[in-house]
Amino acid sequence: MSALLNVDALRVAYPGRGFRAKPHEVLHGVSLAIAEGETLGVVGESGSGKTTIGRAVLGLVKPSGGRVLFRDKDITHVTPKQRRELAKDIQVVFQDPYTSLNPSMTVGDILSEPLVVQGQSDKDARARVGMLLDQVGLPADAIERLPREFSGGQRQRVAIARALAPKPKLIVCDEPVSALDLSTQARVLDLFVDIQRQTGVAYLFVSHDLTVVRHVSHRVSVVYKGDIVETGSAEQVTSEPEHPYTQRLLLAAPIADPLEQEKRRAERHRLMERHREQDLQAGAVRA
Repeated sequence: MSALLNVDALRVAYPGRGFRAKPHEVLHGVSLAIAEGETLGVVGESGSGKTTIGRAVLGLVKPSGGRVLFRDKDITHVTPKQRRELAKDIQVVFQDPYTSLNPSMTVGDILSEPLVVQGQSDKDARARVGMLLDQVGLPADAIERLPREFSGGQRQRVAIARALAPKPKLIVCDEPVSALDLSTQARVLDLFVDIQRQTGVAYLFVSHDLTVVRHVSHRVSVVYKGDIVETGSAEQVTSEPEHPYTQRLLLAAPIADPLEQEKRRAERHRLMERHREQDLQAGAVRA
C-alpha cells in the first residue's frame, strides 16, 4: 500500500489565556501515516490533542511546526482556493450529525450542493445523490426530507453520504458515533467498514473509545498530552497494550460483570497513580 497521508513532526499551539500569556502547545511533534484504503484509529481522552490532529489535516487549525503531506504534496499552509480544491479528496464527518447539516435544506439539496459546485449538472448530481442514499442505506424518498425528520443514526448516514459525494480518497472522522446510542453505533460502524470495502476510501478515525476504534481500524495510534505514546495493529493495541496510558483506556471500557468491573476499576486506579508518578519524575528531569 502506498502512502496517502503523512503527518510529520506536527506541532500546534493555541493562544494563551490572558494578557501576555504564552501560547499553549497541544501537539508536540506528532508523526503518523495512513496508506490508501487504510483506517488509522487515533484514540485518547478529552484534551489529549487527538481532535487537533484531524483539524490540522483539514486546515482548520494552523500548525506551528511540522508538515502535513497528502500524496507527497505539502498541504500544511495552502491557500483557501487550494484548500477548496483539496475538498474533493479530503472530506470530514463530524461528531454531531444534526448541527453539521443545514436544517433548512432537504437531504437532496445537502448532498447535491457540493457536486453542483464542482461543475456537475443538476441531473447528474441528482443521479449521484440517489446512488449515495442507497449506499448508506437510506430510502429513496429521503431526498425530499429535512434533517429533523430523521433519527440521529439516519442523520449521521446523511453526513457520511455528503462526505462520500465527491468520491474522496480520505475521510477524517471526528468522534462520528459518540453522540449515538450503542445499537446505532454498531450499525454506523459497520457502514463505515462496508463503504471502505466498496470504495477503497481511507479513514483517519478519531475517538476516545478503544472499543470503537478496534471495530473499524487496521492500526491504532494512542495520543496522550499531545504525544503519540503507542502505535500498532488494532488487535495488539486494543488487546495487549504496552503503554500504561493505553492500559488505562482499555480498563475504562465498561463490562457486564460487576465483580470483574470492580477489579478493572481498581487496576485502572493503580495505573493512574503509577502514571502520575512517572509524569512528575519526567517533569522534574526536564526542570
